[in-house]
Amino acid sequence: MQVKDRVLAALEAERGTYLSGQALAQSLQVSRNAVWKAIGQLREKGYPIQAVPNRGYCLAPESAILSPQSIARYLTVPGLTVEVHDQVTSTNTLLRQRAEEGAAEGHIVVATAQTQGRGRRDHRFFSPADTGLYLSILLRPDLAARDALLLTTCAAASVALAIEECAGVPAQIKWVNDLFCRGKKVCGILTEGALDLESGGLQYAIVGIGVNLFPPEGGFPPDLPEAGAVFAARPQGLEARSQMAGAIVNHFFSFYPHLAQRPFFEEYRRRSLVLGREITVLEGDKTRTAFALDLEQDFSLRVREADGTIHTLSSGEVRVRPAQP
Repeated sequence: MQVKDRVLAALEAERGTYLSGQALAQSLQVSRNAVWKAIGQLREKGYPIQAVPNRGYCLAPESAILSPQSIARYLTVPGLTVEVHDQVTSTNTLLRQRAEEGAAEGHIVVATAQTQGRGRRDHRFFSPADTGLYLSILLRPDLAARDALLLTTCAAASVALAIEECAGVPAQIKWVNDLFCRGKKVCGILTEGALDLESGGLQYAIVGIGVNLFPPEGGFPPDLPEAGAVFAARPQGLEARSQMAGAIVNHFFSFYPHLAQRPFFEEYRRRSLVLGREITVLEGDKTRTAFALDLEQDFSLRVREADGTIHTLSSGEVRVRPAQP
C-alpha cells in the first residue's frame, strides 16, 4: 500500500480530527517529508484536507469522495478487500477478470460510473457519474448452480435494509431483483457466475448491485419512466455512497455464512411489492396475467393463473399491474 493510501486511511479513521505530521510519520513509520508529499497527492485528487500549524492535518467531515478508506470506515466485516474506480465498463465485468486471476472471496469492486452497466436479460442499466453506487461482490460459495437465486435474494434483502438504515425511507422488492422506493425503481441486482463442470456447483459467483442514490441533473432518460432515486435530493455533508456501500456489504455478509438457512427470507418477503397483487408474467415475447399468492422457501413465486391453476415461478420477469379504480 502506498504512503498516500496509508495516510488517507489514518485521516479517514479520525475524520474531523487533526493529526500532527509527526504523529502520522511515527504511526506509519515513514518520514515527515513522505507524509507532506502524500498530503499533496491527496489534495491533487480532490480530498479536502485542512492544515493548521501546530495542529496538523484534518480530513474535512463533509468530504464525499468515494475510496476504499472511506468505505472501510463503515465496514464491520473483516477480511474484505475493496477497490474503487471513478469509471468502469461495468463492475461485474471487471470483477470477473479479478476472479479469473484468482482473487479471493470477499473482493469487492466499486465505481461511481459505468459505461456499459447491465441488468438482467441484457437490459441497459443507466449508470451516470456521481449519482449512483455500483458495486460487485466476489463469492466462492459451496452452492449448486440451481440455488444461485439465494445470492440474488440475499442481496436484495441486504440492499433494502441498507436503504432504510441510511436514507430512512421504506424499500420494496419486486421479484426477483429490483428494489423500489416511493413507487420508483432505485436498484437492480445482477448475479453471474462460472460453473464447475465436475461438481455441478459454482466455481465463483459475482453479485452486482446498482443503486440510484441521487437524481441525475436533468432527470432520468424518458425511456426509463420507472427509474427513481433513494434520496429525493443530494444530502449535504453526508458520505451517502460510502455509508451505503458499507451497510450493503455488512448486511450481506451477516446473512451469507448462513445462506442455506435463508435467514433473510422474512426480510425479503415482508417487503414484497408483488404479493397479493395482479402481475404480468413475461416469458420470451409472450405475456400473461396472474395473481401473486405467496413466496416459497426457495424464493420461487406461487401464482394463480387466469384459469385458476396454481403453480410456482422459479425464473422469469414479472411486472406489477396497476390497481383498477
